[in-house]
Amino acid sequence: MLEVVGVPVLSDNYVWLAHCRQTGETAVIDPAVAEPVLAAAAARGWKIAQILNTHWHPDHVGGNAAIVAATGAHVTGPAGEAAKIPHIGRAVGEGDEVRIGAETARVIDVPAHTAGHIAYAFEGVLFPGDTLFALGCGRLFEGTPAQMHEALGKLMALPPATRVFCAHEYTQSNARFALTVEPENAALVARASAIDALRSRGEPTVPFSLAMEAATNPFVRAGSVAELAARRAAKDAFRG
Repeated sequence: MLEVVGVPVLSDNYVWLAHCRQTGETAVIDPAVAEPVLAAAAARGWKIAQILNTHWHPDHVGGNAAIVAATGAHVTGPAGEAAKIPHIGRAVGEGDEVRIGAETARVIDVPAHTAGHIAYAFEGVLFPGDTLFALGCGRLFEGTPAQMHEALGKLMALPPATRVFCAHEYTQSNARFALTVEPENAALVARASAIDALRSRGEPTVPFSLAMEAATNPFVRAGSVAELAARRAAKDAFRG
C-alpha cells in the first residue's frame, strides 16, 4: 500500500505525497504551492516523479510549474480540464489507470465541484480532491446537485475501509453543520467531539474512512438529489 504524507499549506489545504514502498516512486497530489512540498519530500529522501491533479482550481495546481522545474515530474490531470492544468502531460478520465510505482489507481469521473473533476482510487486509498470531505462535499461551482449525488455514490461504492485523503481541513465546520441536520445521530455526536479534541491540539482530521462517512456525513446520507441540494444550499449559507 502507498505511504501517504500530508503537507499543510495555505490556510487549510492539504497536499499529499504518495510513496510506493516497493519501488520508491513518489507522486504529489494537488500541489497548491511548491516549496513546502519539495522540502517535505527532500526531508524523507523522496524524489517526486509525478504530479496528479484532480481539478483545475489554482489551489490544486499552483505548484505544478515549480515542481516540474525542480524535479522533471510528469503531470497527469483530468481530460475535461486539460487546457487549464499547467504542464499536463497525460489527460485521463473514467476507467483510465494511473500508476505510482507498483500501485495502480482507477480514475473516477466526479464532475460537480468543477466540470471535469476526477478522483484517484488506489487499493485502500482515495484522493477525491474537493468532491468528498470529512462530513462534507464540495461546493457546486460548475456542476449540479444531481452530478454531486452521482459522484458521491461512485466514491461510496468503494470498500468501506478505504482511507480518504481530501484536499482541505474543513471538518470542524462541517461537523457543526452536520449536527444541525442529524442532531440525534450518536455516531455523529461522538465524531464531532473527537474532531474538536483533535483540532484543539492542532492535529489533522484527515484521513478518514468511507465507513465513517456512511455513518455520519449528511451529504452521502442524503436520500435523494433534492435532499442533497437542500443540504448543500443550507451549508453554503451556514455560518456556524
